[in-house]
Amino acid sequence: MWLTKSSVGRKVVMSVTGLFLVLFVTFHALMNVVAVFSPSGYDAVCEFLGANWYAVLGSAVIALAIAIHFIYAAWLTLQNRKARGNDRYAVSKSWKEVDWQSKNMFAIGLIVVCFLILHLVQFWAKMQLPELINNMGGESCIEPYTSGHYALYEVFKHVWVLPVYLIGFAALWFHLTHGFWSAFQTLGVAGDKWIGRWKTCAMWWATILFILFAFTAIYLTWDCAF
Repeated sequence: MWLTKSSVGRKVVMSVTGLFLVLFVTFHALMNVVAVFSPSGYDAVCEFLGANWYAVLGSAVIALAIAIHFIYAAWLTLQNRKARGNDRYAVSKSWKEVDWQSKNMFAIGLIVVCFLILHLVQFWAKMQLPELINNMGGESCIEPYTSGHYALYEVFKHVWVLPVYLIGFAALWFHLTHGFWSAFQTLGVAGDKWIGRWKTCAMWWATILFILFAFTAIYLTWDCAF
């Protein structure tokens, strides 16, 4: 199949799943900010996104997109290393001109994945998962949080959480600033005229998301402390 057998096809899969995940991350950032200005509103959103069939289906689609994106990223990285062979250690003029994010996208992606795992353990595993187990007739050994807003304060009351999350947000910023415009380039909608515009859009979008995530995390940490 073209999407799996050719490098171009694999890049298309990476691009489509990546842009889908950008939309999810954008929603997540906006959802988090609600907790700062309206705790009851945030709890309402969390309740809506509980263990309902549509929320579970959405979580499954997101998880599948993340898995495909990561698998294809590893696949392409190994393919590129194999193609370059011993030359991957040589520094050419064209390689110097490649931006830092492009040369380190997989490493940055690994940091994002590790951050995602931590985030899932701290929130999803203690919110949607216990409810899902109970709805299926099982008995969860995990004591769920009483509300979404309470969960935020239970996590961010620990002093180590904020710096770790800021590192995760920074890694996400680096990943998005390259991945966003690169996806459009792969899909053929970023020619010489538009590539600069997509890069500017990527920079602004990633920066706004970083500010939203960081603002929420800093506010919650400060509110827990005082």
